[in-house]
Amino acid sequence: MTPENRRILALFRPYKRRLGSVLALIALSAVLGIVSPFLLREILDTAIPENDTTLLTALVGGLIAISVATGVLGVAQTYLSNVVGQRVMHDLRAKVYRHLQRLSLAFFTRTRTGEVQSRISSDIGGVQNVVTSTATSIVSNVTTVVATVVAMFLLDWRLAAFSLVLLPFFVWLTRRVGDERKRITAQRQGRMADMSALVSESLSVSGILLGKTMGRSEELAVRFTRESSDLAELEVRSRMAGRWRMASVQIAFAVMPALVYLFAGLSLAGGSTTITLGTLVAFTQLQTRVFFPIQSLLSVQIDIQASTALFQRIFEYLDLPVDIEERPGAVHLTPGEVRGEVRFEDVSFGYDADVAPTIDGISVDVPPGTTLAIVGETGSGKTTLGYLVARLYDTTAGRVTIDGVDVRELSFASLAETVGMVSQETYLFHATIRENLRFAKPGASDEELVEAARAAQVHELIESLPEGYDTVVGERGYRFSGGEKQRIAIARTVLRNPPVLLLDEATSALDNETERAVQEALDRLAQGRTTIAIAHRLSTVRDAEQIIVLEQGRVLERGTHEELVAAGGKYAGLAAEAGMAVTG
Repeated sequence: MTPENRRILALFRPYKRRLGSVLALIALSAVLGIVSPFLLREILDTAIPENDTTLLTALVGGLIAISVATGVLGVAQTYLSNVVGQRVMHDLRAKVYRHLQRLSLAFFTRTRTGEVQSRISSDIGGVQNVVTSTATSIVSNVTTVVATVVAMFLLDWRLAAFSLVLLPFFVWLTRRVGDERKRITAQRQGRMADMSALVSESLSVSGILLGKTMGRSEELAVRFTRESSDLAELEVRSRMAGRWRMASVQIAFAVMPALVYLFAGLSLAGGSTTITLGTLVAFTQLQTRVFFPIQSLLSVQIDIQASTALFQRIFEYLDLPVDIEERPGAVHLTPGEVRGEVRFEDVSFGYDADVAPTIDGISVDVPPGTTLAIVGETGSGKTTLGYLVARLYDTTAGRVTIDGVDVRELSFASLAETVGMVSQETYLFHATIRENLRFAKPGASDEELVEAARAAQVHELIESLPEGYDTVVGERGYRFSGGEKQRIAIARTVLRNPPVLLLDEATSALDNETERAVQEALDRLAQGRTTIAIAHRLSTVRDAEQIIVLEQGRVLERGTHEELVAAGGKYAGLAAEAGMAVTG
């Protein structure tokens, strides 16, 4: 058994009791199934020829009872197997989703959203039939085949041997078909992921806006049509793979009963008396009963080999290493007692070991309740430095501490309570304003929501809407302007009340008037908190107690606004470009 097959079987381990019940029902059904031909033989060879109506009635009653019992057992078996299968599907979906939640930001920056969605929905959905019904179908068919073959040999070993002589060849033929479908399935799922990514990107609000404003809507439609056509072709290839070979198997199974009649007739013509009419009819009934599950097993083998390609894609995600994990015995800072002192101690970080580090040997102290402003050109490492505080990445050298505790030693829950972030790209769920705010604090009261909205200077706007706080914001918040979305995001952060605040160019995409409104809300939010402001516009950071200028991941200058302007260095040049004076 391959390691992959062992992993697949391990998915069923938590439900072994229910599976045991299913196996018991399967075994009982198989036993009942092989009894019927023997009753039929007695009817044809004994009860009818001897005019024994009592025996005939009893035998017919037995046949009816077996049919009813088999039907009831089949319903129970189907119910239990589907319950187990759906539980396994739920476990698999939840396991993949939880694992993805544990991966660092780096994984999602290099992976298409549509690709992730395809793995969770399409790939896991693709194995549903195998998981929910195929496993028990295999056991049922194997049990039926074994029991029926035994019964066939008990009836007449020569007829049994003649009927099953070609079975090994059919098994080999089926494996060839399964390998072919597995290869095509892997290609098909890759194309489905490509198409899912294209739909996710081009039919989002941002994608539609970009396509229309760039005049590329028709080109995107053509690209989607091409992807869909390729996928349709692969679907046809998958369904037709080995179809002629499987058709030859079905033909062989269909003509085999006629050949058995021929074999029996020739035996009787040769003087044999061991094969009676009842034996021949009972045997052909068993033969029909055994060929259907054998054919089903051969088809299932193809499905399983094809689904292996899907399981491989699922296991690829489950095997992705988690590079940022909560350490055993992680520290939890006591809420309300966090001072908010942040220190960067000789911190270095690189996204790729083969290129120069993005952050290189930075040491900065941010006293509690003060503001550190980080400025510099695009690509200088400003945002990355802020991400290290929130532990969205781990340092490759040095450490970042909050109140003297390395952020890598903090529990994820404590870090989330301690560090709040407002970024340039505000994300709002397609839900109500109330639900978006409560995402930060699920148990928040309506009064707390209003208080947070007032602090972010967005309460009056919300109240002016027909549905107030129950207004649905729309996909990614596109019912609101950039400044309105930003203030809702600020209110969400206010609700969390974090002692350390990261502002990642939170006003850089706004016009001057909106920026002033948002900046006032940010200033209120920053009061009494340790704030790290990643700045694009120097006007937003001139009052910071400490400003550092980054260049190629290193601290080029540090000081207050007045000190840096007076020094006449890089910052002074940036301030001059922005038309900023030393005071005022």
